[in-house]
Amino acid sequence: MKPIIKPQELICLLQQQKDVVLIDARTGPGARQKYEAEHLAGALYVDLEKDLAHKRSDPSDGGRHPLPTIASFAQLLGILGIHPESHVVVYDDKNGANAAARFWWMLRAIGHSNVQVLEGGYIAAHAADVPVSSGAETAAAVAPYSYSNWKLPTASITKVAEALQEQSQLVIDVRDPERFRGETEPIDLVAGHIPGAINVPFNSNLDSSGSFLAPEVLHAKYKELLGNRIAEDIVVHCGSGVTACHTLLAMNYAGLGIPQLYVGSWSEWSRSGRPIATEG
Repeated sequence: MKPIIKPQELICLLQQQKDVVLIDARTGPGARQKYEAEHLAGALYVDLEKDLAHKRSDPSDGGRHPLPTIASFAQLLGILGIHPESHVVVYDDKNGANAAARFWWMLRAIGHSNVQVLEGGYIAAHAADVPVSSGAETAAAVAPYSYSNWKLPTASITKVAEALQEQSQLVIDVRDPERFRGETEPIDLVAGHIPGAINVPFNSNLDSSGSFLAPEVLHAKYKELLGNRIAEDIVVHCGSGVTACHTLLAMNYAGLGIPQLYVGSWSEWSRSGRPIATEG
């Protein structure tokens, strides 16, 4: 299954298939209120801060959005009515760059392959006349999702440091160029980037309309960067392990596999006392 679904494809899917679980993963101030005011009909809300991360008091230990335990995520999926046969479609309001891609990655990591991110998110769906509703939706809960362990690769801070010493491996920072160069840092305490990382901003995965580039275009773009490296040789990070999932999604869409996610990302590295670089 391709990881991206277009709004018109979603309309057809909803007409033809009953076991579709829509997930609204919008974030930011008032996101829950926006969801209750209007959302795609039947969509269930997930909260990045509460549902898709287990925040700790010290971001130097795992960053600003550490993963929850796999057991708690499996329980959340049961509450959402998601079982192994469910077709899940998730959207946000940031072109999939925020919690939608994170939820997609987490589902793939627990072993659920039948999941797609809605291209263009809520705005594109609304423009395409996907039906909407208001109020809070509830699902018919099922048993917690069956799991063994996270099935997609992650990189610890130590593994990232080791990867930087190997020519065969590559560390990609998907933040905006200004943050990478250390010219500004709106969220974390210190500006800059991990020495040796390269900057490939996540929004370069999109065209001017906010849609993903065609798979063949993404494939050519990343193959030029990766050379002979394969997904297992790549570590992708951002500020806190959320937006990085957008690039993992794009690379999967391009047929290049799913690289390692450095969940702690810059929010952990910049607090660790490890070297920091600025400029390009």
